[in-house]
Amino acid sequence: MKRYFKILLTLCLVSAKLLAQQVAEINPELLYKPWTAKWISFPENSNSEYGVYLFRKEIIIDTIPGKFIIHVSADNRYKLYVNGVEVCKGPARGHLFKWNFESINISSFLHTGKNIISAMVWNFAGYSPLAQISGQTGFIIQGNTKNEEIINTNTSWIVYKDMAYKPLPVNINKYYVAGAGEEFNCEKHPWNWMEKDFNSSGWEQAKEVEIAKPVGCMGEWGGPSIHLLTQREILFMEEKNQRFFKVRRADISNIPEGFLKGKTPITISANSRVKLLIDQNVLTTAYPVLNFSNGQKSTIKLTYAESLFDSTGNKGNRNDIESKKITGNSDVIICDGGTNRIFQPLWWRTFRYIELEIETKEEPLVLNDFFSIYTAYPFEEKASFNCDNQQLKDIWNVGWRTQRLCANETFFDCPYYEQLQYIGDARIQALVSTYVSGDSRLIKNAISALHDSQLPLGITQSRFPCNQIQIIPTFSLVWVTMVYDYWMLNDDSVFIRSMIPGMQETLNWFRNRIDTSGMLGPVEWWDFIDWVYSEGWDNGNPPAAHTGNSSILSLQFVYTLEKAAVVFEAYGLHDIANEYENLAGKIKKAVFLTCFDSDKGLIADSPEKKTFSQHANVLAILTNTFPESMDKSKIVDKILNNKELAECTLYFKFYLFEALEKTGQAARFTALLNPWKEMLDYGLTTFAETPDPTRSDCHAWSASPIYYFLSLVSGIKPASPGFKTVKIEPNLGSLKNIDATLPHRLGTIYVRLGKDNENQLKGEIILPNGLDGVFIWNGVQRQLKGCINKIN
Repeated sequence: MKRYFKILLTLCLVSAKLLAQQVAEINPELLYKPWTAKWISFPENSNSEYGVYLFRKEIIIDTIPGKFIIHVSADNRYKLYVNGVEVCKGPARGHLFKWNFESINISSFLHTGKNIISAMVWNFAGYSPLAQISGQTGFIIQGNTKNEEIINTNTSWIVYKDMAYKPLPVNINKYYVAGAGEEFNCEKHPWNWMEKDFNSSGWEQAKEVEIAKPVGCMGEWGGPSIHLLTQREILFMEEKNQRFFKVRRADISNIPEGFLKGKTPITISANSRVKLLIDQNVLTTAYPVLNFSNGQKSTIKLTYAESLFDSTGNKGNRNDIESKKITGNSDVIICDGGTNRIFQPLWWRTFRYIELEIETKEEPLVLNDFFSIYTAYPFEEKASFNCDNQQLKDIWNVGWRTQRLCANETFFDCPYYEQLQYIGDARIQALVSTYVSGDSRLIKNAISALHDSQLPLGITQSRFPCNQIQIIPTFSLVWVTMVYDYWMLNDDSVFIRSMIPGMQETLNWFRNRIDTSGMLGPVEWWDFIDWVYSEGWDNGNPPAAHTGNSSILSLQFVYTLEKAAVVFEAYGLHDIANEYENLAGKIKKAVFLTCFDSDKGLIADSPEKKTFSQHANVLAILTNTFPESMDKSKIVDKILNNKELAECTLYFKFYLFEALEKTGQAARFTALLNPWKEMLDYGLTTFAETPDPTRSDCHAWSASPIYYFLSLVSGIKPASPGFKTVKIEPNLGSLKNIDATLPHRLGTIYVRLGKDNENQLKGEIILPNGLDGVFIWNGVQRQLKGCINKIN
């Protein structure tokens, strides 16, 4: 028993280093033939109910091979262990027609003689996150070749239903769909179940429930299985240990400083109730790990929160805890009195604050250690941005943390409340993460998944993967622009070509809603544009969205048509490109004719001209709807200074900043970052969904300034599709100097520039070999080569 706990504790402390090697190698037959392994499950099960299942198999290895490649998946999820050591978890979220499996090499974890292969598999059923799609409970391992098929799942495996787990529903007064918490009863858990000498006499023979078939399965009379298997294309998640910052509040005194460092246990006396409020100091996504002993029948409740709330329900400064309480999702542990028990939830949690609420019975409880394992998609921060304004660097750091916490097996709108891949958020995330990390795998995965969500009516779902359909037509347009962005930043022609039919379906759906005015008529479903609460706006729907002739919806359609036309033209679809360009021109003409108010010099939200917004006029700038004769700088002045206009919130400011660049007003960008500076002043360590009062303290779309520090201030942009050439047109504004780097597949782009009092620029731009481009300053162009380019 002690040996098992030692293994498990060691696993928790160094888990990031022990995961098996992810491999792409696969036997080609597994991509087009049914697998010899079978999906297995618990025999006495409906396969659709809540449950946690422990699977186990013994295999004999005479000689440890150089590689032992296996392919693993489950529904909902699994953790795989070899000889008591966690080697893999998954599967990466997908859908039934593209159900991911992980491919790993476990040879370094095998011993000569008897080896125990074990897995924990769970199906949260009706308590699952909304992002979790499910067919039925199941688990599968397939050996890559005959040499590894000894490990294949079939009736040679045994299984046990772990009754220690119960779902703990989340009851908070906000939209929350990230899944239930867990009640874990230590008395019911078979603690040594991964040991070689474990007595498994009470376990049952696994039941084969499904034939395993890959996505490309040939023949088979056209009958697919429930899960069509595809090899995972994204990286394993990063995992690393992290220590808590501080105990901020406690019902017991003299908590030793060494407790949070893992050096000094604390004892909670018998028959007592105690609360500890622990602060991570920054928001994080992590698996909390609690090691405890004794305290039979004690309960430990862990409550997780982004921030604390005052008596009126407001968050205020996130650093302040005085007279505030915690509200959030929770886990509950029921202790069995054993030593060195370890609780780690099956899925990670989002938190800055954790409250431990402890009630002991007749025996004292010892808390040996408490830490967490940070997890997120393994984006590397390869880009950098430095300047003479420290606040901008602070925005960079907090924005990048926001981006990291909103990226896991998919992009997330927010890690605490939803964990859903919404298209509106994902476009901004894709640009930020590509610019900063140079890694486009998660972006490609997002575009592909959202393409797969396309409905028979012609447009995509608003978020995917997801087990409930939601339709936001405007987000389908954003998906088309995501494809354009990816095309400009990545040399991936075959993938882009595969997206073109879906792009056409989306655009044609909108084209069918053009009415006799030449603008979009009524557009059904949820036409979300921005969280605006001005006159005429309703839950993010702009004025006239559902009655027809919304200038905002019409111009977003134009914005998308124009980007799509460029892609279609590049792929030789000249007639379609011309058709879309002509349609865009007609819509713009209709919008200006019916919605332009000559007195205000702005475009109204609808022909009635009752309401005006920044949004309509930002889109009018981006689509060149205003005639060339109009002074665009004056229009920008009106957009920014006319208080009668509905204002862009954090999400739509992404497009406002793009409009500044298009009109040559990029120097105003840094002055418009006050909402982000205010969030820093309020102690946020990630950027929120909306200005306070806000639901989510971490929302992906609010990381957009990072992208603009590199693309607008530093001026680094692809000058041709696939980023085969570069354009660098910096906009320093009030800044005196910038020092930026950006990863490119050929190497690193360096932009180091300083500006004197006479607006003269000096510095250097270094491009990697093979990358040429152009530098633009004050309308003057000069060519750049793949070397050191002096700027003077």
